[in-house]
Amino acid sequence: MTEEKIEQAAQTAEKEVVAKAEKSEKKRAPRKRENREDKPMDEFIDRVVHINRVSKTVKGGRNMSFAALAVVGDKKGRIGFAHAKAKEVPDAIKKATELARRKLVRVPLKEGRTLHHDMYGHFGSGKVILRTAPAGTGIIAGGPMRAVFEVLGIQDVVAKCTGSSNPHNMIRATFKALLDEAAPRHVAARRGKKVSEIVGHREETVAE
Repeated sequence: MTEEKIEQAAQTAEKEVVAKAEKSEKKRAPRKRENREDKPMDEFIDRVVHINRVSKTVKGGRNMSFAALAVVGDKKGRIGFAHAKAKEVPDAIKKATELARRKLVRVPLKEGRTLHHDMYGHFGSGKVILRTAPAGTGIIAGGPMRAVFEVLGIQDVVAKCTGSSNPHNMIRATFKALLDEAAPRHVAARRGKKVSEIVGHREETVAE
């Protein structure tokens, strides 16, 4: 009986060892799950517009951190911007770009290269003027507005900032102007007309 018990104990121990080894292999095996990193995000490009060092005064002193303002777009009419803070600059940029990707908006483009009409936008003390331009003009804009047009996919535009040079106000004023753009298709649908009628009337007005 003693030998039988010893053999049973040995078999039980072997089974336990095999079971632990199988469990460890399962744990080490890579999990097949979809992460946000696995999704194709190469279609989007990002630009860092502004980085600022900020501090918060607390009882023990000051907590230093960095604030980043970034814009993200696909160069096909979709764009978003966001502002984020972190202890380090790379973390702040990463947070800002991720937030911007969640807040994408679509802007209609004329021929995929310029705006449909001239626009004016303002936010706070920031005031911007955006003008459509013929092919070959390029992006005539400075600072934050240039970053917006590059990621949006605009190739020909003339822009001017007539108010505050604060990058946050300039970005928000530019977005307000872009969101107020009226594409001929939307105007035709609102008025119950054809796109050719809207575009033809606009060309006649410009010629006069």
